[in-house]
Amino acid sequence: MLYRIIIVVILTTLLLSSFSCKKAPKELIPITVTLDWTPNTNHTGLYVALEQGLYGKEGLEVQIVQPGQGYTDQIVASGKSQFGVSYQENVTRARYEGLPLVSIAAIMQHNLSGFASLKSADIKSPKDFENKRYGSWDSPSEMAVLKAVTAKANADISKIKVVSGITDFFSTIGRDADFEWIYEYWDGVEAGLRGMELNMIYLKDLDPALDYYTPVIISNDNLIKTNPKIVKGFLKATAKGYDYAIKNPQNAAQILLKHAPELKPELVFASQSFLVDKYQAESPKWGLQKREVWQRFANWMLENRLIDRQLNIDAAFTNEFLPDK
Repeated sequence: MLYRIIIVVILTTLLLSSFSCKKAPKELIPITVTLDWTPNTNHTGLYVALEQGLYGKEGLEVQIVQPGQGYTDQIVASGKSQFGVSYQENVTRARYEGLPLVSIAAIMQHNLSGFASLKSADIKSPKDFENKRYGSWDSPSEMAVLKAVTAKANADISKIKVVSGITDFFSTIGRDADFEWIYEYWDGVEAGLRGMELNMIYLKDLDPALDYYTPVIISNDNLIKTNPKIVKGFLKATAKGYDYAIKNPQNAAQILLKHAPELKPELVFASQSFLVDKYQAESPKWGLQKREVWQRFANWMLENRLIDRQLNIDAAFTNEFLPDK
């Protein structure tokens, strides 16, 4: 009898000891990511990382939100959102204006945007912009780009009629405007699905300086300096999300649609397939940014009077937090 009591005591002690040795669940750090626009295939890697619990493995509880009433750059610069999606152009201007934005990863390696027109408009170069209507979303840099590429082609910008307030390509092209600035991965792909034949003039083909990073993932100086582990963990999970999207575009598209069911499935699947070799392109790993790309575009902005002084480009971007391949 005494022997049995001793055994029970020993087993109970061991059991209690094992419970006491177990650590309490680690509390996740809440993180907000603010998109640049409504969800689309630019953002797929973020949603993949969220869906697959990759952020949780890094100790982060991530919420992906749309800009709402504020602007992403200001929200991230202020620290109200730890991360966001923006563009090299915006980050450069933000640094010029004293906002502490930093690009921490390039979502795409090349600028996939350009001037699109219906084939029937017969616009094949910036010289053909003369006596045509341009549909504008009224950005100062947009007009600077238009002025620069027309000047380079010896075209007269005064012969272009600028139509302001254009936001929807498909309801305006050929009706309110003859050519507009679009992203091929989205509007260009949808045009193909609709059976529309377009002429596309890519910015990157007009001037090497215009092959800038768009979009990029941004953070702010304060978070980078005070909590570099959060930045590193966030990018580790995000990079895995984009790597998955590259290798598994159809599954990734399904994940995006789960989180953004308002999107057109046919467009999402087609766009995701289109981007398979565009996210990383020739880069040795996803997200990597080249200094010469940042410097070249900053020089272009200076030459075109979008800024009036040289900037410290090394403060505008970093590859420090990208995971090793």
